[in-house]
Amino acid sequence: MVRNPLSKTANKYLRKFRKWPHSPYKTSWHHNFGEQQAIQILINAKTQTQNNNDPFLLSTLIHSFKAYHTDPSPKAYFFLIKTITNINTSHLHEIPHILNHLEHNEKFETPEFIFMYLIRFYGFNDRVQDAVDLFFRIPRFRCTPTVCSLNLLLSLLCGKRECLRMVPDILLKSRDMKIRLEESSFWVLIKALCRIKRVDYAIKMMNCMVEDGYCLDDKICSLIISSLCEQNDLTSVEALVVWGNMRKLGFCPGVMDCTNMIRFLVKEGKGMDALEILNQLKEDGIKPDIVCYTIVLSGIVKEGDYVKLDELFDEILVLGLVPDVYTYNVYINGLCKQNNFDEALKIVVSMEKLGCKPNVVTYNTLLGALCMSGDLGKAKRVMKEMRLKGVELNLHTYRIMLDGLVGKGEIGEACVLLEEMLEKCFYPRSSTFDSIVHQMCQKGLISDALVLMNKIVAKSFDPGAKVWEALLLNSESKVTYSETTFAGLLSP
Repeated sequence: MVRNPLSKTANKYLRKFRKWPHSPYKTSWHHNFGEQQAIQILINAKTQTQNNNDPFLLSTLIHSFKAYHTDPSPKAYFFLIKTITNINTSHLHEIPHILNHLEHNEKFETPEFIFMYLIRFYGFNDRVQDAVDLFFRIPRFRCTPTVCSLNLLLSLLCGKRECLRMVPDILLKSRDMKIRLEESSFWVLIKALCRIKRVDYAIKMMNCMVEDGYCLDDKICSLIISSLCEQNDLTSVEALVVWGNMRKLGFCPGVMDCTNMIRFLVKEGKGMDALEILNQLKEDGIKPDIVCYTIVLSGIVKEGDYVKLDELFDEILVLGLVPDVYTYNVYINGLCKQNNFDEALKIVVSMEKLGCKPNVVTYNTLLGALCMSGDLGKAKRVMKEMRLKGVELNLHTYRIMLDGLVGKGEIGEACVLLEEMLEKCFYPRSSTFDSIVHQMCQKGLISDALVLMNKIVAKSFDPGAKVWEALLLNSESKVTYSETTFAGLLSP
């Protein structure tokens, strides 16, 4: 049916016949334009504020929007808050007035991100109580707080040790605010507990998370295991119980987790338990790295199970892992403890052929074992080889060899080595030096002993009482020593 354009029914659709014509200022386009112009006025006021100690930005906000017949938006309030927090701390007194106006005069639902911004700002400026008060005040702004703002507040509180006491009260009150803890919340709390070495509470928190129906998070378990292994008052039995419970809950440890646990068990002298953890890793289908094997090898050496040591070293080679210098050092130490020096020396030769250069620890291990067994001839050859290959002798090297020479009564070579040590500012053990001087006095080399004493005292080394006793007792029958000789040694 076609309407007659002159009919009364058709004419009411024309603009001139409308009873309530649309206002040009009520459309969305004009609203957006008015908002942009009002914010531009606010931006100009911000520029003036930076040169003025009395900004009145809130009143500028209200009047600028009123001039364009529109209401301030959340975006405008957020801009205002950011402006005040970015100017300088002298304008922070404006924030409470803005919040009060936002709470009592506006009707819109205030976005949560505005409060999160302020909470973060308060936290970074050591105004923790203001952050807490604002969090509890969020519902009064017609905003439903979520776990995001709770997590932000918790992370700020957990970052300061003195604020941790506030956390339990906030968790209780957050329940009344209908905020349910999520996995991210548990992560914040567990991380804080591990940081302050309260791993027992972190474990309880993890159990609460599981009881609340959340899946066990591998990242949380790894953090707890890492922190657990740093505890000094924890026994290996307790650590293994926690480890077993986590596995029952579905935790699949990775190489790093197993490495941390293995290192802890070896430190506690539980090498076989460490081997069991290594086997669990293989059963889970994960290939252990050379670090895992090296730590387990050191634990087995401590326990003295040399059969298992050889088996495990062979397993490393079968799996195609390449032993590094630390692995070889541990294995050589195990061979030396069995007095299998020939095999240990063969391993050193094979290391060089495989491109793994022996270091000073490798040679010190050999020297220590050879000197302890009394095979000083081989020890001298090893030390000579060190010099030829350019391996730098350290304090431990000198002390091992010096003790070996003194133990065999080779005082002449011991004195030569001691002078070399002193040139490098290395000092012998006090007991070793006492033995050197004592043996020199017994052989009638008192003048040489006094010369040596002068050298070592000049290096600020304090000889023991036995040295003075030996010198005094052996000099009583000699008339060639004046009292000034000893006085010179004792003078500062």
